[in-house]
Amino acid sequence: MKLPLLIDFDGVVRLGNVPAPDAKDLFNFIDKKQIPACVISNSTLKTSSEIKDFFYKNGIEFKIPAVTASEAALKYAQSKYKKVKVYCTENIKKLFADLLVEENPEAVIVGDLSDGWSYDILNEIFRDVHSGADFIAMQKNKYWKPDGETLCLDAGSFISAIEYATSKEALLIGKPSPIYFRTALKMLGDENSNFFMLGDDLETDALGAKQIGGKAILIFTGKTKSLTRETENLPDYKANNLTDVIRILEKFH
Repeated sequence: MKLPLLIDFDGVVRLGNVPAPDAKDLFNFIDKKQIPACVISNSTLKTSSEIKDFFYKNGIEFKIPAVTASEAALKYAQSKYKKVKVYCTENIKKLFADLLVEENPEAVIVGDLSDGWSYDILNEIFRDVHSGADFIAMQKNKYWKPDGETLCLDAGSFISAIEYATSKEALLIGKPSPIYFRTALKMLGDENSNFFMLGDDLETDALGAKQIGGKAILIFTGKTKSLTRETENLPDYKANNLTDVIRILEKFH
């Protein structure tokens, strides 16, 4: 069986607000070789439908599945709970409509609220978690650049505050959690640990995948621009662009 391929979205097949120059070539290669592949994203602001629309609007045929951290969190919640509170943007919160309650949740699930964070919201989360609700993080990114330029605190910073106050560690759903990788692999019909992870983040993509037996392809088109002497050998493969990635995958497919 051909090794499944998980592909990070931002910094890999989307650069800024446009597709990577050779994204179409990669997807054509995947289709031609019939490689089981899935695009994954730690974003809790978008859905898989929005990822697919992005490629369609840019004239790229997109035939493979996609899943975001918010959707992985939904799948997890549906398998574990009947009553949850969810803190994220309204378009994502709607996904959890059948599970939402106002009081006494079994779990509190936190994603990205963008600029909607407040002291009152932090206290709401704190009180429910302190009272015994499970604490779940869609992602725990420390900071981000919502406008592409200005650094702002991300959900992970606020989640850490709740963890400190309650002495309860949040269950992480997004990368580098094994839950997320296995959710995507299950969608491809293969939950084995033998797979490729193509990403631009050494920690969440490369090392996260390697921790459960995956092979890491680190690409230098996004967050990571170079490696140090200490980190040089951490990825299994390194690529400057998606054309390099195709050459790497050709050896196995």
